[in-house]
Amino acid sequence: MKAIVYTVYGPPDVLHLQDVEKPTPKDSEVLIRVYAATVTAGDVNVRGFTFVPPGFGPLPRLMFGLRKPKKTILGTELAGEIEAVGKDVTLFKKGDKVFGIGSEIFGAYAEYTCRPQAGALAIKPANLTYEEAAAVPFGAVTALYFLRDMAKLQRGQKALINGASGGVGTYAIQLAKYYGAEITGVCSTANLALVKSLGADKVIDYTKEDFTQSGETYDIILDTVVGKTSFSRCKGSLKPKGLYLAVAGGLQEMGQMLWTSITGGQKVIFGSPPERKEELIFLKELIEAGKIESVIDRRYPLEQTAEAHRYVDKGHKKGNVVITVEHSGIT
Repeated sequence: MKAIVYTVYGPPDVLHLQDVEKPTPKDSEVLIRVYAATVTAGDVNVRGFTFVPPGFGPLPRLMFGLRKPKKTILGTELAGEIEAVGKDVTLFKKGDKVFGIGSEIFGAYAEYTCRPQAGALAIKPANLTYEEAAAVPFGAVTALYFLRDMAKLQRGQKALINGASGGVGTYAIQLAKYYGAEITGVCSTANLALVKSLGADKVIDYTKEDFTQSGETYDIILDTVVGKTSFSRCKGSLKPKGLYLAVAGGLQEMGQMLWTSITGGQKVIFGSPPERKEELIFLKELIEAGKIESVIDRRYPLEQTAEAHRYVDKGHKKGNVVITVEHSGIT
């Protein structure tokens, strides 16, 4: 089968299209015919450490391979069709159309990949294409984790989303709207209309205005942008019991989270969302009810995955960048 392979860390040019052996599912795994994958921040970080949060230094290499990658096929998000199932699989059957994420598994930049049936894998929303479905898990699950689970966002609260036009931000706007918040989205001039269309009550162009100097205060500030702002800068924009949600936080935010957890007043929340089937099923229901939708910036065929990474490395994508995987005789 065709796959995008890399054997050394580096710029997008380390990604190459190769023929590799088609995987065989283990007893509790499913084999997926991949139709679409994406380029997430996780993918570009593992390839070239592009958006590693401040303070983490060599930690990613310790996790993914000190001298060279342990896993040579990237791709965390996917959508496709079940091609075969292991003998112990009960949750899926051949022909099921699925979407999912595996940030420790990877392997989606290929015509076929295996995923455990118990992992973050679910039936694809009926009203989404494979490309749209592949673009859901990372951004939507992350936004859901911080807004619903960590912040327990309530109707009428004021929420500011910094990086509102990105992969997490576009879902955060829609989920905050679903939970009834009053939403301010921060983005560049080119993306103001997009953020407004997704449900933001107010938009701030960061190229013209610094939201920390506006005098407005918020119950929640969700920050998705690596290294551009901080809890210290945002403290004056938070209400006395406000929460700073450090989606792209580093070691400093980890320390602040521990400190603020034992003090009164404003708090920093930092962490990695668990990747579970339950969140995907919940999001599927919202999508099929028309509450949230995917935002796709660009689409690239599998053989142009390096070019897709090159674009994402620039840090200006709107929503998601999708990799499409064609199969002979399949449209």
